[in-house]
Amino acid sequence: MLRAPRLLRRTICRPFSAAVRTQPSRGDNVVIGMSGGVDSSVAAKLLAEQDYDLSAVFMRNWDTRDESGTDKGCEWEKDWQDVQQVCRTLDIPCRMIDLSREYWNRVFEPSLRLWESGVTPNPDVWCNKEIKFGALLDRLPHSESIPERAWFATGHYARKSTGPRAKLLRAVDQHKDQTYYLSSISEASLNRALFPIGGFTKPEVREIARKHNLLTAERPESMGLCFVGEKGKFRDFLDQYIPPNPGLIVDLLTGKTLGEHNGLWNYTIGENARISGMPTKMFVSRKDIANNLIYVVPGTDHVDLWATSIRATDWSWIWANSPPIGISQPAGTRLRAKFRHKMGDIPCTVRRRADGDMIITFDDPQKAVSPGQVVALWDADWCLGCGTIVEGKNEPPQALDCTQEDYQRKTQCIHKRS
Repeated sequence: MLRAPRLLRRTICRPFSAAVRTQPSRGDNVVIGMSGGVDSSVAAKLLAEQDYDLSAVFMRNWDTRDESGTDKGCEWEKDWQDVQQVCRTLDIPCRMIDLSREYWNRVFEPSLRLWESGVTPNPDVWCNKEIKFGALLDRLPHSESIPERAWFATGHYARKSTGPRAKLLRAVDQHKDQTYYLSSISEASLNRALFPIGGFTKPEVREIARKHNLLTAERPESMGLCFVGEKGKFRDFLDQYIPPNPGLIVDLLTGKTLGEHNGLWNYTIGENARISGMPTKMFVSRKDIANNLIYVVPGTDHVDLWATSIRATDWSWIWANSPPIGISQPAGTRLRAKFRHKMGDIPCTVRRRADGDMIITFDDPQKAVSPGQVVALWDADWCLGCGTIVEGKNEPPQALDCTQEDYQRKTQCIHKRS
């Protein structure tokens, strides 16, 4: 089997002497960001039981009428109505802030350009950094009813340490944990943040909502990106914004052209390429952005679908001035990584290059790594930060110090050429 890298001492971060208050006191002003769902409703209820000066804010980030030019698709209005009803039940004031312009300029438009180029961004991660813990926090102090030092609470499944320097920690409910989506926020934003439901499971949250007769108690989970709304398939949505850019689909093994595509954004590495007339299903293994090509391989377990390491750029540590000790050493340091929200965290060795990029080497090869994806790192339950994947690499067995047989077993690779 693949040999795990040498075990290093447990990762720690350099100490920081400045004392910053990271938890509210009685009577402090607390603002709860509410979405109209059960999680933020229960977060508001839990805060209402404390002796805080509590108010609520609803963010309007997207209105499908903005894209359609019609009066159809005002989903946010139903959410806003539910927020107002919950706030009446809890007897707390609420207001709406329109951040749709900021969302378009700082999240959607940059993501659109990345999709168009062929990579796979994660707007939900950047929304937390740029909007919820960015533009919104910038707007709160300017209201006469919300003083400058207000705390900001959300319904995220996450926790925060109570020590002298705030740490972003996993939620108790590991299945609902959202620290991956929060991994890009700054320490200054984390200092002001509160996560009231981080110590509860989802069933417990719903039970609290039922117990207190909150109308959102049975509301279904919201799924997918907020700006897709009721548009249906994600690709159909993007086609409204990105003009077609036809190119070829090529068999990586034979070099034979198997078909055409209408744009690189219509394909994700690791997914079925949906090519008709083939004796076996073909899966996307890589994109040649410069030449507008999609490369495919047969079957779900071909070696080219796996990566043993990745390079990530634009790295952001939550403790920006205190990266993990050992990160710049040749041997790197031991952490755990995720590059998709739904995947489990995996052991890895992380090393920072001279140019600031991170090389993350997995203990075991990982499937379907796509440039543009966000990769986040943890030390046990402590989320340290994230970066953007530039490339995945599949090193030959010799570089991994394992036998060809071990490598084949790990990747379940296919060596037959059609």
